[in-house]
Amino acid sequence: MAQDNNVLNKSFEFSIRIVKLYQHLSKEQKEYVLSKQLLRSGTSIGANINEAQAGQSKADFASKMSIASKEARETKYWLELLCATGYIDKLEPHVMSLLEQSDELIKILTTIVKNTQQNLKANSKA
Repeated sequence: MAQDNNVLNKSFEFSIRIVKLYQHLSKEQKEYVLSKQLLRSGTSIGANINEAQAGQSKADFASKMSIASKEARETKYWLELLCATGYIDKLEPHVMSLLEQSDELIKILTTIVKNTQQNLKANSKA
C-alpha cells in the first residue's frame, strides 16, 4: 500500500500544478475551453485515487484506479493539445516537467491496475 500513498501524493502535487496552469491560461492567455478540460481531468486523477483508497472491494479499487489512469491519459492529451496550439511551450522546463509527471502517473496507475486485476483473477481461481 506504500505505492498507493506514493501515487496519491504525486497526483495531489500534479493537481496543484494543473490548477496553477489553469489559472495562468485563463487569466493571462484568456483561454477557457481547453484549460477547463485540462483542469477537470488533471484534478480528477487524484480525486479518483483518493476515492479508491476507500474502495468497498478490490474490484472497486481497481475500477477507481482505472478511471484515474484514463484521466491521466486525457490530461496528457490536453497538455499536448495546448502545446500544439501555442498556448504553452513544450520546450519550457515547467511544461516538460508536467508532461513527464503525467507520463509517470500513467505508468504507475497502469501498473497498479494490472497488478490489482491479476490479483483479483488469481483470488477468484483459488
